[in-house]
Amino acid sequence: MLPVQITARNITLSPETEADIRERAAALRLYYDRLLGCRVTVEVPHRRRHSGVLHTVRIDLTVPQGEIVIRRRPHEELRTAVQIAFNAARRRLQDHARRRRGAVKRHEPLATGRVAEYYPLAGYGVIETADGRTLYFDRSSVANGGFERLDVGTEVRFGEGQGERGTQATLVIPQRHRQPQERE
Repeated sequence: MLPVQITARNITLSPETEADIRERAAALRLYYDRLLGCRVTVEVPHRRRHSGVLHTVRIDLTVPQGEIVIRRRPHEELRTAVQIAFNAARRRLQDHARRRRGAVKRHEPLATGRVAEYYPLAGYGVIETADGRTLYFDRSSVANGGFERLDVGTEVRFGEGQGERGTQATLVIPQRHRQPQERE
């Protein structure tokens, strides 16, 4: 069983809330079995005149390589604040476990090419790759809403994938060319 320490500041926790916290802490073991400890602090900051009661939940997880700290924005409902904090703890533990296993996603470098055909009213174009192939792309595949800034001859970086029309450019990033600034 995972050692769980529960601390309450400016609030008295019900036995049901403590049981919920212990149950959620025990469930974290499913995501990373080398978890060494869990400290949960539930706090109600001093009340302000015109605001309601806000609950802050902080979770400190001890793992062999250090500590993971989760602190989320205060929430009016205690149960919701606990749930949000433990969901964040689960995600952080899953990320930690993936990094420890070396299962971090590696992205392939994007290929380069130039826009060979451009049909702005129809919302698509064609890229000519460095090796002479042509790839279809549409307005939605151009990053940062840059479709309107394209023109024939624009240098682009792109990623390939399968689409409705076969192999096509799934991500198109226009290359920015700096214009030389004139000196006065």
